[in-house]
Amino acid sequence: MTTLIWIATFLGTFCIMEFMAWATHKYVMHGFLWSLHKDHHHKDHDSWFERNDAFFIFYAVVSIGCFLLWKFDIFWLGLPIGIGIFAYGLAYFMVHDIFIHQRFKMFRNANNWYARGIRRAHKIHHKHLGKDDGECFGMLWVPMKYFKRK
Repeated sequence: MTTLIWIATFLGTFCIMEFMAWATHKYVMHGFLWSLHKDHHHKDHDSWFERNDAFFIFYAVVSIGCFLLWKFDIFWLGLPIGIGIFAYGLAYFMVHDIFIHQRFKMFRNANNWYARGIRRAHKIHHKHLGKDDGECFGMLWVPMKYFKRK
C-alpha cells in the first residue's frame, strides 16, 4: 500500500506541476515578474543564460526542500513529491529548452504529431513580445487545436 501511495504521489505531483507551470507562466512570469521573463521573449543580451532561468532555480529549491523534509524524517511524502517536481523540471527542460529553443542542438529532427503540436503552440505563445495578450502558457499539455493538421 505504501508503494502505491508513493507512486500515486509522484505521478500526481508530476501532473500538478503542469498546472503550476501554466499558472506561474501566465500570472507570475507574464505578471509581476515580467522583468525576469521578458528576455525570454525578446533577447536583449549576448549571454547563453537568461534572467528567465531563475524560475528553474526556484523550482529546484522547492524540490530540494522536499528531499530534505524526507531525509530528516519530517515528511515521508517529501521524496516522491521532490522527485515528481524534479522529473517535471527535467521534462520541461528537455521539451522547452532543448527541443523547442535548441539551447543544445538535439532533437532537431523530431517531427511526430506531438512534437509538431508543442512547437506550434509555443510559436503562437512567442509571437507576442510583450507581457500582455499572451496565449498558450502550458508546456507538455497544450490545447488540441495545435495538434490538428493545417
